Amino acid sequence: MYFAALLARTEDGWEASDTELDNVETLTDLADLAREAAVDDDTVVAYIEQEGAWFGVIRVDGEDDPRVFVSHAAAAARSSYGALLTDELLGSDDDADVELDSLDLDGTEDGEPEPDDADLNTPDGDAPPPGPLGDVELLTDLGVPPEDLLVLDTDALSQIADALGCTDVLEAVR
Repeated sequence: MYFAALLARTEDGWEASDTELDNVETLTDLADLAREAAVDDDTVVAYIEQEGAWFGVIRVDGEDDPRVFVSHAAAAARSSYGALLTDELLGSDDDADVELDSLDLDGTEDGEPEPDDADLNTPDGDAPPPGPLGDVELLTDLGVPPEDLLVLDTDALSQIADALGCTDVLEAVR
């Protein structure tokens, strides 16, 4: 189960809203969703959490590229919304053209040898790390320094909202 919220900075403070991710398939979709919640191209912080397994913070400032942090990349990569964040951070290209006819049912391509047991224990260069990944400084100017962000866990959104000074606004939408 996922929980997602948007925190949008305004002249009068922060506005919070929970959000549905049903139509989000890419980081661009998520950034566009955040921009729709923005007031005058100001900062929006999007938060996604999967039942205490991992959380992701996406910061969108106007038309700038989104900045992303994921608390546990390996866990996030095993979920659909987490994978869109980790793939973006790792530069994975899931949209590469693959001819399905060239793939065997066992998962290897024609002409490739079967992996031996030693290959199975070799870490993949594109595999997400079993820890944090991304921009640890994305909330520094908002009151959450990197060392604090790195130690957040299951109730990260509440702690981030507290640092931003919008706990009451967030609790109203939870």
